[in-house]
Amino acid sequence: MTDLRFGSHPEDIKQLTTSALRERFLIPEVMKTGQATSMYSLHDRMMIIGIVPTIKAIALPAYKEHTKAAFFLERRELGIINVGAKGSVTVDGESFELDNKECLYVGKGKKEVLFASDTVDTPAEFYVNSCPAHREYPTTKATFADANEVKLGSKVNCNERTIYQYIHDGGIQSCQLVMGLTILVPGSIWNTFPPHTHNRRMEVYFYFDLPEDQIVMHFMGEPQETRHLAMSNKQAVISPEWSIHAGAGTSNYTFIWSMAGENKAFTDMDGHQLRSIR
Repeated sequence: MTDLRFGSHPEDIKQLTTSALRERFLIPEVMKTGQATSMYSLHDRMMIIGIVPTIKAIALPAYKEHTKAAFFLERRELGIINVGAKGSVTVDGESFELDNKECLYVGKGKKEVLFASDTVDTPAEFYVNSCPAHREYPTTKATFADANEVKLGSKVNCNERTIYQYIHDGGIQSCQLVMGLTILVPGSIWNTFPPHTHNRRMEVYFYFDLPEDQIVMHFMGEPQETRHLAMSNKQAVISPEWSIHAGAGTSNYTFIWSMAGENKAFTDMDGHQLRSIR
């Protein structure tokens, strides 16, 4: 059964306890060996899915309880980034190999999507984000080298990082999904700081490549009413349209970001000065 998360108002979270905040926004176990996990958010109807195939390939379910569709991509699109060992994704009979940190976009109208690992002992781990789509775009793979690189931050501010854009206006084309990943260099801990909001789009973060004994403190909420969530490796968090989305780790890490909403303009954001954050 898919976990369902309702939309939220910024006033709501001011009264929430830590456990209630985690229940509303944290996705604590995205990857389960041999299974497909799923969470349906009513923020722009984003679905967050983790698929870890072992002995047998795993077919993408239709999730009819939410989509009311004959097949999952009847009115949707999705992006996939592999965060595990090598595997493959077969889309209506066409197979695409995906190595670690490689991306595949699958557009509206594709009926069968199968996920498989090359080896059982070290399986692929497919992180999937999906949102509604009103037109079809071609299935497209991007290697890590294909991504558009944007270097940000500095060692002085402990936020030196590289953004790798996969599904965006200048890369893989989509209806409304935007997706990529950010890698922090060793010694840097801060992401997306100074923070921003964008009322035009919601966002989801998936943290990985984080040592199991380390954490990321993820910050959310209105800029003058921030809250935090302590997050571990391979956990995801929903960021509503009105919320900042930033974090500081006890080690460097990597995270996948994905957005859906009004537009696909990566630079469409409302920045907030550090001294204004509360």
